[in-house]
Amino acid sequence: MQIRPRQSLLDLWRATVAYSYRDGTWTPDGRAEPNSTSDAEQLLCLMYPASQVAAFKLDRPDETARDMREALAQFGGAADIPQKLITALRDYMERYTTGSNTPVFAGGSYLEPRVEGELLIPEQQRLDIVDSFSMSITLSLATLGFLKVFEKVVRRPAVREQISELEKMASRRLTAAMIGLLRSFTVHSFAPDSPAGRALCERVNQRGLPQEKIVAELHEALARVRVGLAEVTVGSGGAEALENEEYLFECGWSWGVVKDAPRVKTGEPLEQPAGVAARRPFLYFTVVALDGILDLFSERTRILDLLTEEQQVFMRYLQIRWDLTQQYWSTLAGFGGERWALEDIPWRTTDGRESDYYSLLVTSVTVEALVQRRAGDLDLARVARVLDELSARGRVTRRALEDDPAVEMHVPGVRLNLFGAEELPSGEIGPDVVWPVSDFATALLKRTIRVASLARGTALRDQLLRLSDEIWAHLHRRRLTSGLAHGLWDDASAAFPQVKSGDQAPSWYLTERVMECLVVVANMINEDPLRNDRLRETAQDLAIEADHLYSQELLRGSTDAAAMRNELDHLGRRLDRARVVAGSKPGSSIAILLEVLGALDKLAAARQSRQGDPE
Repeated sequence: MQIRPRQSLLDLWRATVAYSYRDGTWTPDGRAEPNSTSDAEQLLCLMYPASQVAAFKLDRPDETARDMREALAQFGGAADIPQKLITALRDYMERYTTGSNTPVFAGGSYLEPRVEGELLIPEQQRLDIVDSFSMSITLSLATLGFLKVFEKVVRRPAVREQISELEKMASRRLTAAMIGLLRSFTVHSFAPDSPAGRALCERVNQRGLPQEKIVAELHEALARVRVGLAEVTVGSGGAEALENEEYLFECGWSWGVVKDAPRVKTGEPLEQPAGVAARRPFLYFTVVALDGILDLFSERTRILDLLTEEQQVFMRYLQIRWDLTQQYWSTLAGFGGERWALEDIPWRTTDGRESDYYSLLVTSVTVEALVQRRAGDLDLARVARVLDELSARGRVTRRALEDDPAVEMHVPGVRLNLFGAEELPSGEIGPDVVWPVSDFATALLKRTIRVASLARGTALRDQLLRLSDEIWAHLHRRRLTSGLAHGLWDDASAAFPQVKSGDQAPSWYLTERVMECLVVVANMINEDPLRNDRLRETAQDLAIEADHLYSQELLRGSTDAAAMRNELDHLGRRLDRARVVAGSKPGSSIAILLEVLGALDKLAAARQSRQGDPE
């Protein structure tokens, strides 16, 4: 594997601090005007690796590695780094909190008018967005975990007070973000003979069956999901949408709080803005929400006990939605028998739109579902073929043609219509709003690495790692190479010559997602090596032979000489080590055993030479 996550993350840290920390102050700035999502992405470029990769922790200054201190040297020494982060995080929490102490999740400058030349009205720019909810969950958890460990080594009362205040702000923002996701979840039902129903049936029908047969099979395959969704009532549920059992349905997250979403009861007062988002799921926002929710029930969140009792209740509500949504979309993806619907690229949504990007989003959900059920290599290989084809079709591992429409998935990105954003709670009507997304390459890399980490067969794993290297080479070319943002992303013209070189300010949207990919790689490398049954059998055979020869040397009384006794004691310890690692690292065990066998053979050869009796 050619990706070097430690060095790449250090380079990203260095570039982030060089751009963001100016004149002794953390500066929220980038390609987009500061907004609640972009500013969180900017901070997560530092905070996420520090919270997810053990070797990158910053919460114990005396354990901060030298290369990490050098990458963050602009902050000062090791003891200065945590305090500078606390100041930057506190500024963020205060900046996106109203006078009534309610966290803000507005889309801001990331929102665009659908028609070029039109202007969004201020109320539209203040609409909450699922991206901000999800990023805020991740940032809040990273902040709380960082503070929980750092406060144990702090002695100064002033710093301890800052930590206490920031903990309260981060926890409040976490609660608000969880409520936002609860109120953004939705179920969309429709008749089988409606345009949406026909689109869904055509999408999953890989065998040319009559629609009536496909509808019956869908009802059967999704029966458990339907029953589970009927019990989802807190925030915005789906019980009322599922009253007609003859209807088909889809579930997931809309782009923001859905229209008429009820308030969620909380232990302390918290404003909950009225929703306007259409009551239908968007694949992109569904994947974004699922990724954020995953952090809530991670091992780190549980071990550090980061959630309050109320947040644990909300987490369980969200986990139910997470499970049902994963099950729904992975069921659709695997529908079809010999050929999965997922393999029929591109994916078409129920509103009739189709794109390779939608295929990638469905693949993302499918991969996480495969993780949950510990899928075998046969299923993983099918997903691997989809990822390989998408990388070629998306012109990530293939050269783009002139006027290639695939390039538009990267620049300017897929433009998602935010239905409902034009009709505001105040009654004012604004222009149609879109949310541009341009994370095709990073999403592709993240899921490819994820599948590689699950593969048990060496051939499949090697295939996926090679694909990961190719995708990384594409992304690496897109780094900015000059100016203050040197080392950050994105210069798409470096990978697509037909794209004009644009803004040299960093895109925190893409930079943060590159960082997430590097974290996934780092954690994959940190896992135990891939277990191989053939290697384990070889290690067992070698261990039997080595143990037998070693026992023969002991039986012959070769331990009379002190030097010989020390040598055999050393070989005995090496044999013990080989046995210990044989299960998890059979290749290492084999290397040790070959060393022991070689040494034992030298002893036997030396003895035979002295006796004049070569075998």
